[in-house]
Amino acid sequence: MWCVSPDKKSQTMKPLTAANKLGIYLPATPEEFRNSQISRAELAELEANPPEWLAELRRNGPFPRDVVSRKLGISNSGLVRADVSDSLTADQIGALLADPPEWLVRERANLAAVIADKKRIKEKEAERRAATNRPAKR
Repeated sequence: MWCVSPDKKSQTMKPLTAANKLGIYLPATPEEFRNSQISRAELAELEANPPEWLAELRRNGPFPRDVVSRKLGISNSGLVRADVSDSLTADQIGALLADPPEWLVRERANLAAVIADKKRIKEKEAERRAATNRPAKR
């Protein structure tokens, strides 16, 4: 029978991994967070009871690239093509959405076209499977 000793060390993660899981921009976190390993229990506690610095980062940023792209409704690649910095604040994102520059309009249209194309391909594949009565691939 397999036994786990009660004094077994809990798993830890690097600060970057924890920041990604929390959806925050690592360089904007307190130095104590950036310089320590985070256990799964500590991460769960941060998610359940976020300290003020975490609540503030989630509210106002700066946000990491994936959060910025999601808030702007574009892809991460679109941010790169537009030469947008790695992080933006809520105010900067709000300003871009209030008066979208040409690159943002273009990138939103780009993403919409990609999503529509994926949907079209998926539907076409479903029709083809239905016509041949073959099960779907996973």
